Amino acid sequence: MKFFKFLMLFIFVVFISCGDDKDREPGIETAKEEGAEVIEKLASAELISKKFQGISNSVDNIDLRHPSLLDSIYSERDYTPIWTERALREDLYRSIERASEDGLEPEDYHLSYLTNSLASLSQLDDEERSLTEIILTDAFFTLASDYNSGKLNPAEIYSIWGVESNKIDLPGLLDYGVQKKNILAAIDSVVPKHEVYKGLKRSLKEYRELAKNEEDPTFISEEGESIKADERDKRIPNIKRRLKELGYWEKEIVDSAITYEKPLQEAVKEFQEIYGIETDGVIGGGTIKTLNKTYQGGLEQILVNLERWRWYPKDLGEQHIVVNIANYRLHFVRNGDTVATHRTMVGTEARKTPVFSDDVEHIVYNPTWTIPPTIKSKDVIPSAAKDPDYIYKKNYSIFDRSGKKLSASEVNWSSSEVKGYTFRQEAGPANPLGLVKIIYPNKYMIYLHDTPSKSLFNKNLRAQSSGCVRVQDALELAKMLLSDQPKYDDEKIKEILDSGKTTTIKTTQKVKVHHLYWTAWNENGSTRFAEDIYKRDAAIYKLLTAN
Repeated sequence: MKFFKFLMLFIFVVFISCGDDKDREPGIETAKEEGAEVIEKLASAELISKKFQGISNSVDNIDLRHPSLLDSIYSERDYTPIWTERALREDLYRSIERASEDGLEPEDYHLSYLTNSLASLSQLDDEERSLTEIILTDAFFTLASDYNSGKLNPAEIYSIWGVESNKIDLPGLLDYGVQKKNILAAIDSVVPKHEVYKGLKRSLKEYRELAKNEEDPTFISEEGESIKADERDKRIPNIKRRLKELGYWEKEIVDSAITYEKPLQEAVKEFQEIYGIETDGVIGGGTIKTLNKTYQGGLEQILVNLERWRWYPKDLGEQHIVVNIANYRLHFVRNGDTVATHRTMVGTEARKTPVFSDDVEHIVYNPTWTIPPTIKSKDVIPSAAKDPDYIYKKNYSIFDRSGKKLSASEVNWSSSEVKGYTFRQEAGPANPLGLVKIIYPNKYMIYLHDTPSKSLFNKNLRAQSSGCVRVQDALELAKMLLSDQPKYDDEKIKEILDSGKTTTIKTTQKVKVHHLYWTAWNENGSTRFAEDIYKRDAAIYKLLTAN
């Protein structure tokens, strides 16, 4: 076969039979010189990827993920083999086996084929030896790539995705592993190191065991009204049984006891807190649906979030703000320590807060609010067209395309020109941005800001904004961002706020803001879940397990 001739050089490598450079047969260098010219000519005639297909038809479930890269790397190496040492092959094989600990599927990296071929190297014919060499390299590239930036490409899944994919030099990484004789270290260098990822690995191990041992979980009927304190409901015994199965109820269960009493209310609140449900103690449809979720469902959620963390930046920065959209929380991190945590409100299902990263640039006190295009067209213009006093009530200013300020009575609300006008709400108690906003310029026009509606932070379900992130105690967060500028002390900031004048202050310390989305994590040794507010988990899991 042409392919056999094309990789004739591999025949001379004794790794196939027993494996190390010291066992090379005499005369191999002469053989290489004689074969090089023939190999070079064949290389220009047909690519490895095409030749691979010619000999892999007899091998089930083998599909090269990096055919072009294989062509390139072997051409650059003058078709000399890579996996000549047993220790390198064993390192790679162990890395593939361990991929399951990170929620990856070892079969994606040719595990079954390599199990068989590496166990019987000395019995393989020349063609099979060449095939094993190629598959080892493809397995390394695929495993390293999946660890580095994920198995899926989020930019192909979501229409709005603002996180740049993690870059990787696969040939350089392979060369590093071979030169250092440490493939395990090369692979480990691209595995995410964030604490959330490490915690999810611990949760994965736990939930695999729980899912394996789960037998016929109690099902609670989702038909019926919400159950409130001291009400009677025939589902109460099954609710207790399910909570017992999940480790939240230890007391005796009596089928005739159907009153929703205080001890059960406390157990339900604990469950709601862990699973990111509003902790009001009311057993509504969301709580029952979550109670009916199995350990297998939790396991799938963990697998999805491990994949997400492979999409996210490897280095979030020495000093950064990370917003977990799904959990309505903002964390300010310095040198690996969380120095502040704030509750947040995020975008609704219809106006989702996007996933992206950018650098803080400035802080605005007594901010004005320039109405975003969507809100302008869907809310402001229709409301103003119906109510002549709407603009005045909202303290809005209107500017035409030239920047000229207009009164509401001058505007033809039925004209198409009005969509090109700028609407701005002036600073004041009714301004939805509150007293401060934190700007990190981005194409989504998203930022962190205060709000006059403080009571909303007491709710557990807080997907209520138009995309921007409202922050509880936003003034405190802004103060931390200006902590390296002594002139902006408490007295100075109070003076600015009391003036009512819009004041912009440029930040001088480097702080990255990351808007991320994850629905499972490990906190203080316990696996926690957030509601999948944008309903993304199921679709990701389906894609991860499609093959």
